[in-house]
Amino acid sequence: MRRIVAVVIVCSCCAIVWMSAATAQDRAPTDWMTANGDAQRSSWVRADAKISSKSLQKPGFQLLWKLKLNNQPRGLNSLTPPSLLERLIGYRGFRMLGFVGGSSDKVIVIDTDLGRLEWEKQLAPAAAAPKPASSLSCPGGMTAAVTRPTTVTIAPAPGATGGGRSNPARSAVGEPGAGAVTLARVRPTPTPPPPSAPTPAPVVPPRINPADPPGGQFGAGPFPIHALSSDGLFHSMHLSNGADFEPPVRFLPPNANASGLIVIAHIAYVVTHNECGGVPNGVWSLDLTTKRVNTWKSTVAGSAGVAFGPDGTVYAATGGGGEIANSLVALDRKTLAVRDWYSPGSEGFTSSPVIFEYKGRILIAAATANGRLHLLDTANLGGTDHQTPIASIAVSTRVAFSPGALASWQDGGRTRWILAPVTTSTGGISKTVPVATGAVSAWRIVDQNGVLKLQLGWTSRELVAPLPPTIINDVVFVTSTGQFLGADAKSSPARHALRSSPAVIFALDGLTGAELWNSGAALSSFTRGGALSGGALSGGVGQIYLGTHRGMLYAFGFPMEH
Repeated sequence: MRRIVAVVIVCSCCAIVWMSAATAQDRAPTDWMTANGDAQRSSWVRADAKISSKSLQKPGFQLLWKLKLNNQPRGLNSLTPPSLLERLIGYRGFRMLGFVGGSSDKVIVIDTDLGRLEWEKQLAPAAAAPKPASSLSCPGGMTAAVTRPTTVTIAPAPGATGGGRSNPARSAVGEPGAGAVTLARVRPTPTPPPPSAPTPAPVVPPRINPADPPGGQFGAGPFPIHALSSDGLFHSMHLSNGADFEPPVRFLPPNANASGLIVIAHIAYVVTHNECGGVPNGVWSLDLTTKRVNTWKSTVAGSAGVAFGPDGTVYAATGGGGEIANSLVALDRKTLAVRDWYSPGSEGFTSSPVIFEYKGRILIAAATANGRLHLLDTANLGGTDHQTPIASIAVSTRVAFSPGALASWQDGGRTRWILAPVTTSTGGISKTVPVATGAVSAWRIVDQNGVLKLQLGWTSRELVAPLPPTIINDVVFVTSTGQFLGADAKSSPARHALRSSPAVIFALDGLTGAELWNSGAALSSFTRGGALSGGALSGGVGQIYLGTHRGMLYAFGFPMEH
């Protein structure tokens, strides 16, 4: 009897914790959910109890663990940045999980607290789908990161950080031996009939209503994880053990080079590049209820895919070719029909857009190939002539400027920052800041009597093919990937790998750019940089994670008490 009472108490506590998590999830996600962190592609973890510019000035931030994962590189691709679940409460206690995509069509799940393998699953390509040879532009294999369902809500900037966990705990106890799963906004399912009744049709997993009201209130629905394998199948899996949440469904033709996979309001979105496998370039969406696929064909720029406004509008930056070339385009979230656009001229965009709130306005920034950073208001992209930005400034003097993705954060003084990685062999950040191979520049938005301008705040040390930066509280983590970026387009991935050097991570003060910490010689291999490659390193709960070409996943941070 005592055991039954104890179980009831534990389950009741878990239900209360789960309800709190569901409420928090409706407000805005705080886990690293998808490519570049969130639906706005900000790469900013707003509240972390341990990492700050003050804590990084003290000893303790260090290599916590490294784990060799069973994955074969494809081209220069290997491991994707893990999406994270910071707190899961199940019958086996508290868990922290990281969901890594492997280029050899694998999903690998790590207990990021203990640095051990939780489970892995091979997403076997269809037998009829041939495996083309890898190249720099078409590496083959699984190219998009594993993602968790997220929301379009823009999380508020924290007023302060302090003790305690950065997120409320989440819980739902699974079947014995199967781990635990987490749910949000789950609608009650009917009571099962008695055993004598006829067997009913299979119960459909609970879903959110795609017609939920606008204004950023789309929920995240159940908490499976999602992956897109090289055969073009979309997979939904239980995060506890990898079992199919739903059967795989056709999303793309095989052998596409896809990036920026994200799931919002029960619709999955992804971007395809370089016409790999004969797959047209563009934005693709898959309605997970009707299984309908929509496509908007264009040469979409950047490594993070599309970004989302708080009303669910989809924003894509394009280069040359396809519909509405060299533009930043607003698309309908259901149909991908064009709603608005901004065209800066003949120069194409080279970064994914980043979206943020500034003084009550929803703004968007993206970079073009001539080295300019463009700032726009989502309420009216480019004005009546579709050519007038809020602000535009030269970020780099390099002719071909391909940052891949930007990042954005807001400091305690409510100054909004936009960060841009620059990879270059000639020119530099500006006429007065020459950079030989690359760097990260930080630009602040300045309001001069209602006129917004971009002003250079600081520039990082020299970096080799830097990733888009990741910001945790007020600390900017920049990664010198070490990837060799030769000019010879016919050079093989193997040759590029041989000429690359080990990656190094640097922690910088977000206000000044001053170096607070670096990983030194801890990393033994390079990681993928460039405009159409992996996103920023991911992080949360006092830790950051980076995977390298040789299949090693590293975790740095402050040790946790167990």
